[in-house]
Amino acid sequence: MRLAVTTLGEGAPVVLLHGLLGAGQNFGTVQKALAAEGFRVLALDLRNHGASPHAAGMAYPDMAADVAETMAAEGAWPAAVIGHSMGGKVAMALALTRPEGVSRLMVADIAPVPYPAPLFNAYIAAMRGLDLRPGLARREADAALAPAMPAAPLRAFLLQNLDFAQEPPAWRIGLEAIAAGMPAIAGWPDLPGRYEGPVLVLAGERSDYIQPGHRPLFQRLFPAARQGSIPAGHWLHAENPTAFLAQVRGFLAA
Repeated sequence: MRLAVTTLGEGAPVVLLHGLLGAGQNFGTVQKALAAEGFRVLALDLRNHGASPHAAGMAYPDMAADVAETMAAEGAWPAAVIGHSMGGKVAMALALTRPEGVSRLMVADIAPVPYPAPLFNAYIAAMRGLDLRPGLARREADAALAPAMPAAPLRAFLLQNLDFAQEPPAWRIGLEAIAAGMPAIAGWPDLPGRYEGPVLVLAGERSDYIQPGHRPLFQRLFPAARQGSIPAGHWLHAENPTAFLAQVRGFLAA
């Protein structure tokens, strides 16, 4: 499917892929900075996210095919591809299945392995259970989500997906398709082949998503991969944009 995309700048193409329940706008600071430095930066909304179409199925080969179709349609083939969390898995699947379209690959705080997803399942259950009644105010929605999501920044992040301009408010995202696709999102498919191009695997130092035991798997699938880390948790590009951008700049210039 053709995905929604926001493009800034001119120059060598860089594609940004967001994480679960996010959107391309999550990379706003990174996109603006790279666009000002001579890159054409495309921030995509993955299927069932942001302004992109909704569809059943959240398998990584399918999402990678969406990205490939969109990149080709936008004249950004090949491109450097940067993905965070779920978007990092999509980026890895793209590099493994369509390596000719990926000039270099940066994977932010995720590994090509299955993960347990109890927290995200609880978040999605709370979002699905929200009473989308006429007149629902943002503060009321925020309060209703608080028992499942005590952290206010997390609630603010997730409520970006709720369109209060509609009456009654409605989720912009394909929440039911995402809920049904959680086993595929948390998992990782057995993909053949490997990607020989340059790869940076960047971890958040306060995150446990990338473990030392994942290194042999990265090396098998991505033999040119190098490892790095910055002081941050899992949402490293939002928590420490300065350090994240420094790593991106160095990687794109290498």
